[in-house]
Amino acid sequence: MPVSSSVLAAVPAPPARGTAHERQSRLHALDGLRLLAALMVCLYHYAGRGGPVSASWHQSPAHVFPTLSQMAAYGCLGVQFFFVISGFVICMSSWGRTLGDFFRSRVARLYPAYWVALVLVTAAAVALPVVVHPVRPDEFLVNLTMLQQPMGATRVLGVCWTLWVEVRFYALFALFVVLRGVTYRRVVLFCCVWTLAAVVCRTSGDALTDQLVMPEYAPFFVGGLALYLIHRFGGDLLLWGIVAVSWLLGQSTATQGLWHPGAQGDFHRSPYVIIAVVTLAFAAVAAVAVGWTRWASWRWLVTAGALTYPFYLVHEHLGWFVIRVLHRGLGLPSWPTLAVTVLGMLTLAWLIHRFVEKPFGPRLKRALKKARTPAPTALS
Repeated sequence: MPVSSSVLAAVPAPPARGTAHERQSRLHALDGLRLLAALMVCLYHYAGRGGPVSASWHQSPAHVFPTLSQMAAYGCLGVQFFFVISGFVICMSSWGRTLGDFFRSRVARLYPAYWVALVLVTAAAVALPVVVHPVRPDEFLVNLTMLQQPMGATRVLGVCWTLWVEVRFYALFALFVVLRGVTYRRVVLFCCVWTLAAVVCRTSGDALTDQLVMPEYAPFFVGGLALYLIHRFGGDLLLWGIVAVSWLLGQSTATQGLWHPGAQGDFHRSPYVIIAVVTLAFAAVAAVAVGWTRWASWRWLVTAGALTYPFYLVHEHLGWFVIRVLHRGLGLPSWPTLAVTVLGMLTLAWLIHRFVEKPFGPRLKRALKKARTPAPTALS
């Protein structure tokens, strides 16, 4: 995807985007999409896969929910949906910020809720180890860093593999864009170079390069970055071309990773549906980018967006515990069990947001900002 210097020389000026209320309503819609993606992943973990959740239901979810499980099997694509949204949001939130600001905002955003989720899931594993076994103390301590996956430690949170993907995206974007200041030209060059590197990486066979470049997920982040540029500067052939190439590559990597011909146990995925879901993910964020979601200005969407991250962290393993207690322990029917579990995890997410993220996130950010490099002494 070559980009000539002449193409990038004329950087478009941000067009008028209407009132502040209109701009905010687009962000409301984005909050709603984040929760939708989280609910997709949640349904996948409760009704669209086998493994530990089958033990909680006492049988495969495909037998408990014959119709729902066929749709829930595609809920894992909520992760790719998240990555498109993340590209959009990270580009938006890093504009005009220094590298230090970017680092502090990411740490304060990710870690407080994450640490609480680690403690809650570990406590549940100790209380009811038949659902999920507790990890060793050394592995729990490594999990506090969010670097357990490259360290080879057992994950406390099943979903935290996606956080490792996000962290690598943050690092790449920080080093190649935020470090020198976020501009239209630098974001476009970053998108083009990362896309080319991801394509070349598919043939390299080098594990380290694969870890750094993330060819299976790069198209989704790149698509989100380009969509934010469309939102900020307006669309043109170059930006829509980046989005189109990202969609073409993204649907390919998603289909290759999630569709397998022949028997797949109780759960089956169609390559056509995978492509359709990926397409809808890009289209939904594109609708936000071009301003088609101005009407979605309900205040509850802000709360929905705030609940998304803590809900995503706690829903999987803690949800399996709740399902086992309600369904197998208390005999509650399957559909009420599913509804109560989802609502319970949303309530827990609100509690984490209200009593952990809101008070401690800003405090952590301020504490990091107060850190100063010691002044050189006369002997140094």
